This record gives sequence, structure tokens and C-alpha cells, in this order.
Amino acid sequence: MLHFGLASTDEIAEELASRLRAHRLAQNLQQSELAARAGISRKTLTTFEKSGKVSLDVFLRIVAALGLSDSLSTLFELRQKSIREMELAEVRRKRASRRQT
Repeated sequence: MLHFGLASTDEIAEELASRLRAHRLAQNLQQSELAARAGISRKTLTTFEKSGKVSLDVFLRIVAALGLSDSLSTLFELRQKSIREMELAEVRRKRASRRQT
């Protein structure tokens, strides 16, 4: 399994495409059927499964058409690592600090 922290963006995209292809096959869906469900062309789906390169909108359409939208709910979720961080999280910042140049 690919370690995302050490991978390039292209490698991550290819891994995500591979995982979604595996879900498509596990659901016994042909590319044309999944493409129709997602509202995209079969060629777009084929390109995605080979390269991982599509727009975010198309990626989300594919995820939704496979019934995997709930899998995204914990993506990028802010997790506190210590009691101190949990205490600081109570006073959430509204914007980033200004950088001193």
C-alpha cells in the first residue's frame, strides 16, 4: 500500500484511481455503467482509472456513484494530539497569522 506522506501527487492520484477501480470491479460495474451513473463519459472514466487525472468535481461524482461519499467524511479532519491542543482548539482561529518578513 502506498504511503501518501512519501508519495508524489501523481502517485497519490494513481493510487486513488486504482482504489476506486477496485471498488467498481467489486461492485461488478462496467466502465460505461459507472460513467452513466456519475454523469461523465466513459472516456473520462477510462482516463481517470489509468492516470488518476480528473477534476475534483469528476472525482467526487465517481466517488458518489460508487456509494463511497461517506468515506470522505473523515478526510482532512482536524485531530487533536494532546490535551493542550484540545484546550487551544476551544479558541479556534478565524484566519492565519500574519507572517513577519
